Amino acid sequence: MENLYEQTLLYDFYGELLTEHQRMIYEDALYHDLSLGELAQEYGISRQGAHDLIRRCDKSLKEYEEKLRLVERFCKAKEKIGEIVELTQPSERELPMLPALSMEERMERIRQLSRELLKEW
Repeated sequence: MENLYEQTLLYDFYGELLTEHQRMIYEDALYHDLSLGELAQEYGISRQGAHDLIRRCDKSLKEYEEKLRLVERFCKAKEKIGEIVELTQPSERELPMLPALSMEERMERIRQLSRELLKEW
């Protein structure tokens, strides 16, 4: 995953596990793009302190993901749901390929993907 995208996903899933102070600074750095100097001034800490806090938050969020794998499971589920959508509502670029899959084959693939989703969650 791209770093900013990864950070955002990890924060969305595990941010509530950080302290309020960590959340405030991390959100300002991540979502409001505040520099270390701006964070230091806003929160009355040093630039190094802001840097260290952000790194600790990143590390904590990654450790939560290593243990729980919620983001990984979410991304896999999202891909499968996307495939189900394509099977039920093909885009114009897929229309020429539709005869390759019969309705029965598409329904079987949808059932398979649905079973996989239910098993994972």
